[in-house]
Amino acid sequence: MPQIKLGLSPDKVAGVFADFVRAWHTKDCFILDFSGYTDPPMRDEEADDVIQQASVVSRVRVPPSQVFELMKALEQQLSAWESENKS
Repeated sequence: MPQIKLGLSPDKVAGVFADFVRAWHTKDCFILDFSGYTDPPMRDEEADDVIQQASVVSRVRVPPSQVFELMKALEQQLSAWESENKS
């Protein structure tokens, strides 16, 4: 596999904040919709439910061949984060 050198343009360095991510798939790819809340939650009295408005801030399409690598990378980073943030 070739070595990949990643670059990041200055306008992307700060990234975007997402409150949650929704994952779904098609035949050809996995899609990650990163979303942020847009308004305070509202109570729907009729349905006895809370409605939260959100907007997709970034959509990322990942080929199936990369999903396992993504899962491994997330697990490694979560383990490192847990080790660093133990009380």
